[in-house]
Amino acid sequence: MSQPGSPAISVTANVATLIARIAVGAVFIAHGGQKLTAGIDGTAGGFAGMGVPLPQVSAVVAILVEVSGGIALLIGFALPVVGIVLAAQMAAAYLFAHLGTPLLGGYELVLVLGAAALALGFRGGDLAVDRLLPWGRPHRQSVTPTSTAPAA
Repeated sequence: MSQPGSPAISVTANVATLIARIAVGAVFIAHGGQKLTAGIDGTAGGFAGMGVPLPQVSAVVAILVEVSGGIALLIGFALPVVGIVLAAQMAAAYLFAHLGTPLLGGYELVLVLGAAALALGFRGGDLAVDRLLPWGRPHRQSVTPTSTAPAA
């Protein structure tokens, strides 16, 4: 059996996290695509009926956030920012579409999607585009030489 911190555990954890990012990202892409298929006007009309402010602008923002955020989550790009933005999108969905509904048959999907996006945004694993970019690489600590000369 593998010990915590072993290479087998690390590979397994990274693969599991990648699978989770793909699944959650695909759901966001599908929901944004559904809004895109309905069209800006159709989505805005639905948003207006829910009391979403600036429904035309909100429709465009929702589509952009869900599609581009889903893609970014899926490939592991800008993970912390994407996780926060997608979680905020789900918080808005809760406030405007699910507030007062029961957990089951109500807001469970937005709750799970928001929490998963946030968690994956901060612990997205090593199999991510971010790891190839300067902000995702481990930083080397520079060693500064210390003086051994006696103080005068």
